[in-house]
Amino acid sequence: MSATEQADLPLFPLRTVLFPCGRLPLRIFEQRYMDMAKVCLRDGSPFGVCLIREGGEVGSPALLEDVGCLARIVEWDMPQLGVLQVLARGERRFRIRGQRAQADGLLRARVELLAEETDVPLEADTDLCARVLRKAIESGGEELVQPPLNYASAAWVSARLAELLPLSLAAKQRLLEMDEARDRIEILRRLISSTGQ
Repeated sequence: MSATEQADLPLFPLRTVLFPCGRLPLRIFEQRYMDMAKVCLRDGSPFGVCLIREGGEVGSPALLEDVGCLARIVEWDMPQLGVLQVLARGERRFRIRGQRAQADGLLRARVELLAEETDVPLEADTDLCARVLRKAIESGGEELVQPPLNYASAAWVSARLAELLPLSLAAKQRLLEMDEARDRIEILRRLISSTGQ
């Protein structure tokens, strides 16, 4: 197995797209995901988050997009018996190379970790995307973004905007799959300009 492959990663299918450095609050009550979270907490290991292409978050295993994001639990609480609240943070992107379902329905996958996206610097005070993101965070979006804030990074700014803007899940997925932050920030810049922000 190469250094970019990870064997037997547990998957958490969701109707959301997680980006590297993104913040993902989860309310877990299904036993298979409770068991998964316990192992991840015990071992300090990540799980994979993938957008559901077909199916649901609960019940039988769903069909998933091939590209997802590793997530690591950074905070947890159990406010009531049988309900686990966790805060996870996005890490590296990955591509599923093969998957299987356990007897309890938990999906596990062999994944290839994708290269870190190519970043470019932004003028944090003048760039349109950086300004729109700063305004969104300062007007009440602090709890939606995981510190540290990095308005000078095209990768960080474009990922946070992709999370916060009211885009379709399919559009968010396409943005996640892009390897160049320059391309993603340019798409978002055109989108924001066309809406008159």
